[in-house]
Amino acid sequence: MHAISRVPKLPLRTVLRATAASGSRAIPRPSNVVAVRALSSASAQSDRDTITRLLYSIGTKREVERYLRIFSSSSDGSHPAKFAVIKVGGAVLDQVEELATNLSFLYRVGLYPVVLHGAGPQLNNIIESAGVIPDYIDGIRVTDAKTLQIARQVFLNENLKLVAALEKLGTRARPITSGVFSADYLDKDKYGLVGKITKVDKRPIEAAIRAGALPILTSLAESDAGQILNVNADIAAGELAKELEPMKIVFLNDKGGMFHGITGEKLDVINLDQEYDDLLKQSWVKYGTKLKLREFKELLDHLPRTSSVAVISVDALQRELFTDSGAGTLIRRGYKLFRHKTIDSVGADRLRQVIHDRDPDILSGDESVTGVLNSLKDTPYTIYGDEPLDVVAIVAHPEGEVPILTKLLASRNGVMNGIVDNVFNAIKKDHRRLFWTARADDENRAWHFERADGSFTRAGKSLFWYGVQDVAEVEKIVKSIEEKGRIPRSFLPVGPSAPPHKAPAAAAAPSGVRSYSTMARRRVPGSSRGYATAAPSTEQKRLALIGARGFTGQTLTTLLSEHPYLNLTHVSSRQLAGYPLTTYTKAPVTFSDLSTADVERMEKDGEVDAWVMALPNGVCKPFVDAVDRGAAARTGGKGSVIVDLSADYRFEDGWTYGLPELYGRDAVRASARISNPGCYATSAQLLVAPLLPHLVPGAWPTVFGMSGYSGAGTVTGPTDPDGRPTTVPKVTPESLHGGIRPYALTDHIHEREAGRHLSHLLGADMVGTGMKLAFVPSVAPWFSGILSVLSMPLNGRLTARDVRALYEARYAGEKLVRIKNEVPTLPDVENQHGWTVGGFQVHSEGDRAVVVGGLDNLLKGAATQCLQNLNLALGYDEYVGIPIA
Repeated sequence: MHAISRVPKLPLRTVLRATAASGSRAIPRPSNVVAVRALSSASAQSDRDTITRLLYSIGTKREVERYLRIFSSSSDGSHPAKFAVIKVGGAVLDQVEELATNLSFLYRVGLYPVVLHGAGPQLNNIIESAGVIPDYIDGIRVTDAKTLQIARQVFLNENLKLVAALEKLGTRARPITSGVFSADYLDKDKYGLVGKITKVDKRPIEAAIRAGALPILTSLAESDAGQILNVNADIAAGELAKELEPMKIVFLNDKGGMFHGITGEKLDVINLDQEYDDLLKQSWVKYGTKLKLREFKELLDHLPRTSSVAVISVDALQRELFTDSGAGTLIRRGYKLFRHKTIDSVGADRLRQVIHDRDPDILSGDESVTGVLNSLKDTPYTIYGDEPLDVVAIVAHPEGEVPILTKLLASRNGVMNGIVDNVFNAIKKDHRRLFWTARADDENRAWHFERADGSFTRAGKSLFWYGVQDVAEVEKIVKSIEEKGRIPRSFLPVGPSAPPHKAPAAAAAPSGVRSYSTMARRRVPGSSRGYATAAPSTEQKRLALIGARGFTGQTLTTLLSEHPYLNLTHVSSRQLAGYPLTTYTKAPVTFSDLSTADVERMEKDGEVDAWVMALPNGVCKPFVDAVDRGAAARTGGKGSVIVDLSADYRFEDGWTYGLPELYGRDAVRASARISNPGCYATSAQLLVAPLLPHLVPGAWPTVFGMSGYSGAGTVTGPTDPDGRPTTVPKVTPESLHGGIRPYALTDHIHEREAGRHLSHLLGADMVGTGMKLAFVPSVAPWFSGILSVLSMPLNGRLTARDVRALYEARYAGEKLVRIKNEVPTLPDVENQHGWTVGGFQVHSEGDRAVVVGGLDNLLKGAATQCLQNLNLALGYDEYVGIPIA
């Protein structure tokens, strides 16, 4: 890859304020959009260059420049608002400085989004303090005259606050609080002063952009009679997008995307044409998720296929817009993908035109269209693509030989909307290993490196592959396909090309192109960094899971499906032996019933690299002993890693307690025996730890925890019609009658667990005193998610600001810890992979702190934390395979 020049790593807000203070204006006031795009002064050009270079830290230079070029060409003088509509949720307005910084970023590179904001949380706070109780019907705020009066003032205040923050950064912004939306009453008797938009007047918006200012809109509308009407901001953003037809419609929220209701994984891409009907049938798609999907489909059905919706957090805006990998959830219409075995099935003329227009070997004169089509007659092949042929891929796969991706041809729209990844993923499902080549000057070179397990470059072409880990096997395969003429150049021997002074002149690599030889996936800008100082491992390893029948086992196997290096090879359950494992999709796996003798033999023979014990408390020891016996009998090499999810080894001195955020990573990396913390205990320890310097000895903290009913585990349920045993929750929501049920009111095992390990964090003056924790758990009628409330006496006076600062300092840089001002609620923790803390309060006398924290008991409370520990112990990046917003 080409070297990328870097600017000093200053915070973006610092750079923007510096340019604003210097008096330079990135975009002078122009008379048309063309002039808007052209930076007329040297200082403005320097400003733009500086901001553009900052983008290179989140993506490759070519990615960034490609998206800048596409977005900049999306608008013209007659239609200046074609870039993006950005809808800002009310919760995001609390981050007004960060929001302004990111919008200013776009402004400085000549992009003009249309910004529309809501203000629901702010409005609720004010009307509740005014004695008005918010009333909703069907999710719509009932709006009377008093509520509307307050709403108008709130919208105006929030609008001007954002405009002022933008102007402070030197970004021109224009408040537009009326004159855009016309509306009729939605249902006056039912909803009051709530409007249904009937018309959008885009002239004020376009006038603002032509004047060189960002338009900042509210979601208030007017009736024909001049009555102000309240309109849902999401609906207003949709109607605005239908009128403007932008390339991007961005919904900024505080969650950073949409999430799978069972696994908790962030949904990276939703292709509505291909997935919409199946998604609506999923059990977890309900309520708000189903409503959102319907709204997005209705919106995108009215827009060109080049338009797409993104749901992201404000801090990820640049990554979503300017990188191929994105950051939030991308929703697009897409097209259904196809697989065809003949040219005629695709359409010979259509395919010929695609090859003629896009194939770099055709464009350079190295091949002919006829030659490419004739070569397909010599071997079995499959053509992959989407209906409009925005992406076409051809895989040659002779019987018994390694498949080769001979062509991968994408249009600008295919790259822009991620269709290339969809097609490539379809290929990966069909072919466990694959080889392909790309030109060394391919502008999407980084894309190939990121998706390959290995690669090297010679004579202007790079050879890539996935699914083969041994260099000797790679060389054998390359020799075979070269001898049969399946690749046109000589890549043998496998490894770097000869130094320039020894290589023949004709084979010398182009200037600036490096030779690569690696079996590791190459890191590209924007990918996450691990804590290890050495490069994390990318070696493929094998995992066995003992006990996968419960909720935690099911969640873990789903997570493992997306792990690039860790492969689940054995899964044991006595009741399900012989049935296929349906929650793991990387490869077919069938349940077995592994005995301790089987486990000992497998460990002795080195069949797996790690074991996960997902068994009930008190059952694990015989299996651990079997692994120990097998490891002792091994001839050479060290034994496997064990991660135990039960409580059996959380009190054992010979085992490492795996809570990396509190007790460090080095011990886990060096350990082969790791006890995974309990779900309640994880949240309780993360809550208490920052306040330990202010502990009052003898006045121990109290934690009240509420967990979804999945935390109670499962019991055997009725068999399926095919005879397959099932499990059902031990505690059902119906049995709770809509309330919560406290249980284990004293001496809960997590109480002792949290106290034991927190004791290691006490200062030197507390050594020997130990640590106790009062803990009261309750089960609640939701499926997953724990909310824990800490009440802790303090040994001196603190303010709520002081308390928050302690948490910020303790968890600085932790990717799975989120700190917010508000009290965390269930949506903040359910299906999330990290821990969220907020609601920092101190008693009026300053001597007692109350803090609320939460996590998903099946994820950070179990499966996600298990994967963290496995990654560390096996030498991987700590967060590989864990979706991080």
